[in-house]
Amino acid sequence: MVFSVVSTALEFINNSETSTVTEFVLLGFPGCQEMQSFLFSLFFVIYVFTIIGNGTIVFAVRLDKRLHTPMYILLGKFAFLEIWYITSTVPNMLVNFLSETKTISFVGCFLQFYFFTSLGTTEAYFLCIMSYDRYLAICRPLHYPTIMTPQLCYILMSSCWVFGFLSYSVSTVQLSQLPFCGPNIINHFLCDMDPLMALSCAPAPITEIIFHILSSLIIILTLLYICGSYMLLLIAVLKVPSAAGRQKAFSTCGSHLTVVCLFFGALLAMYVSPTTDNPAAIQKIITLFYSVVTPFLNPLIYSLRNKEMKAALKKVLRIE
Repeated sequence: MVFSVVSTALEFINNSETSTVTEFVLLGFPGCQEMQSFLFSLFFVIYVFTIIGNGTIVFAVRLDKRLHTPMYILLGKFAFLEIWYITSTVPNMLVNFLSETKTISFVGCFLQFYFFTSLGTTEAYFLCIMSYDRYLAICRPLHYPTIMTPQLCYILMSSCWVFGFLSYSVSTVQLSQLPFCGPNIINHFLCDMDPLMALSCAPAPITEIIFHILSSLIIILTLLYICGSYMLLLIAVLKVPSAAGRQKAFSTCGSHLTVVCLFFGALLAMYVSPTTDNPAAIQKIITLFYSVVTPFLNPLIYSLRNKEMKAALKKVLRIE
């Protein structure tokens, strides 16, 4: 429902007289044709590995009954989310590496912006409920089975998707209503807020302020919640008398914390700290880090630090 409303609104806006631009040019990464071919090969391999790695985690959780617990259900759905997240940017990037025009349609640009921001927001919410799950499992182990039931787990995951895709629906429509008279060249590999605002013919400080306030609130509040959960979790772990118990708890949470640091570190640098004056190359690298590198590393981080996941992955690979 949300997808169709946003798409219909963008089609209407594109057919109206508010904009004379019908397509944008994504410059992507500079370089000669040989460099473009090399980058195509590099990101193609990264994309394929990400899809296969996260897809294997999804199937491992689905096929191995030992992993039918809230922790691994969340991990499986998170891997599924990562597949869609990287797919919102990399396939179009790959096409542009081999294209001479490097164009993207007006509607396509804003749909990419909408899906990219919505999936990123959904990921931030997912990391919150994953930290909540770990908090309950370690700080309230006796009540964990009765609180974190499969029903609650699926309700929380569904809420992440719904609120993730609602968060930027209004901002996307507002941004697309701005007049774009030309030029239409975006010095980025995707359609993002700041590059699009820079191309608008008329200033729209309210739209930009609302977007950055919303982004900052989502990033900071979700990060504070995660940090608060892990502070309480750390206190509880330090009280565990056995060294083996503490090591197991830290090992379980270490992979999640690694993903949190990678993802939120790049988001803070991009959307909370002032990056408008930074060179376009720096903004591309930061965006690349949280949009491509994090989904790429996700299978490695979770499979290498988790014995149960290693066993399930071996089982899936034998089946295949």
